[in-house]
Formats: sequence, C-alpha cells, structure tokens
Amino acid sequence: MSNGWWNGPPMFAPQPKMAEIVNLRRVRKAKDRAEKEKTAEANRVLHGTPKALRNLQKARKDRADQGLGGHKLENEKDDN
Repeated sequence: MSNGWWNGPPMFAPQPKMAEIVNLRRVRKAKDRAEKEKTAEANRVLHGTPKALRNLQKARKDRADQGLGGHKLENEKDDN
C-alpha cells in the first residue's frame, strides 16, 4: 500500500523547539525600569501626602502609643 495524499498527508517528524532569542540589552533595561518604577511608587507614597494629612496620621499614632503606654504593668529601666 502506498502512502499517498488520498490516504491523508504524510507524517513528518516533529521539529525540535528552538530557544527564544532574547535581546539582553532590552531585558536589562526592562529590569531597570521596573526597579525605578518600584522606587517611584514608594516615593509617591512618602512625598505625595499633604502636610495636614501627615500631621493627622502622626497625631493619631502618638495618641494610640500613649494609650498603649498607659496600660504597661512595669516601666523598664535601661541599665547602662
């Protein structure tokens, strides 16, 4: 029996997959961009809040710390 087109296409051996070609310069620059974006996001959070809101948050934190400090059972002393 012949293996002709009327019985279906001939079977070819699967080609091995080749590795994807990567431009190292682009990968390095993308990594640098991602790192700078992370730093920029942290700076936006730190420097992006208005002064009144920062003062309000600080006052709330100080008040909470005072409330917790009042419930201490012992005062710890530093031994130098």
